[in-house]
Amino acid sequence: MKMKLLVGAMALALVGCSEQSSDEPGVSATPDTAAPAVAEESADAEAAPRINVEAAPGVAFDYAYTFRLVDKHIAKVQEEHAAACETLGVQRCRIVDVRYQLSDEKLVEAQTQFKLDPGIARRFGASAIASVEKAEGVLADASVAGEDVGTEILASQQRSAGSEAEIARLEARLKSGGLDKGERAELLAQIGQLRGQLGDERQSRRMGEARIAWTSVAFNYVSDGGLPGLGHENPFANAGETLMRSGNTALTFVLTLGAALLPWGILLALIVAFWRSRFVGAVRQQLRTTKNPNDPAIPPMG
Repeated sequence: MKMKLLVGAMALALVGCSEQSSDEPGVSATPDTAAPAVAEESADAEAAPRINVEAAPGVAFDYAYTFRLVDKHIAKVQEEHAAACETLGVQRCRIVDVRYQLSDEKLVEAQTQFKLDPGIARRFGASAIASVEKAEGVLADASVAGEDVGTEILASQQRSAGSEAEIARLEARLKSGGLDKGERAELLAQIGQLRGQLGDERQSRRMGEARIAWTSVAFNYVSDGGLPGLGHENPFANAGETLMRSGNTALTFVLTLGAALLPWGILLALIVAFWRSRFVGAVRQQLRTTKNPNDPAIPPMG
C-alpha cells in the first residue's frame, strides 16, 4: 500500500534551501499543486490531516509529522526531504533547522524543520510520507495546530488607531498653550509612552503577518529499534542484534555490580580468615594444655 513517487519528486541534499537567491527565476508562491506531485495517495497519506488554507484565512498553521524507520534509512530520507525543499526554491520553502543524533543505545533520532508557503504545506507532507513508505517506514504521528493570528492583527490595528487618536489629542492640547512646566512634561511623557506602544503593536503585527505567510512544518524521524510490528522490517531480521544488545546490557550490569561489591567481599574474607586463625589457634592451645588421664605416662628422658 505504498505511495509511488513521480520521477523528480524528491532528490538528495541537506543544505542549500536557505542559501539560494530569493530572486531565483521560476520560483513563486503557487497553489497546493505546485508541491512535488505523487501518483496516488497511500493509506498513511490519506490519514494525514487535510487543511484548506482558503477556508481558514488569518490562521497560522504548524504541521508536525513523526516517521518511524530503520536506522540506516533515516539519513537518506532526511536528505530527500531537504532536497525537495531545495527544489521548490526559497520563496516557497526554507530549511530552518536540521538535527541528527545517535543515542548511547545506538538508536537514531533526527528532525528537520521547514517554513513553507501555506498553499503547498499539506502536499509537501503527503510527498514526504510517500518517500518514507518507499524506504519501508511508516507515519507514526501527524498533527496540525492552528492559531487565529488574523484576529489578533485586527485587534492590534484597532489599538494602534486608538493610540494615534490619543496622541493627536494630547499634541493639540500642547499646542493650545496655557500649560505650566509640570503639565507640559506630563503630556510629553504620555505621548512618548503611546508612541512606544505603537512601535510594539507594529512589531507584533509584523510577526503575525510572517506567521500567516509561512507555515511551520516539522519532520521527526525515530528509529524502529528493530522490534517486531514496527515499520516493514522482517520481525526476525534484527533478532541477533537485539540479543547482543540485551547480552551487553546484562554483562555491563554484572560487571558494575561486581565492581561495587568486590572491596566489601575482600574485607569480609579477611575478617573471616583472621577470625578462623585466632579461633583455631586458641583451640590447639587448649588441647595442648589439657591432659587426658587415660594417656600413658611418659618417663622423663635422661
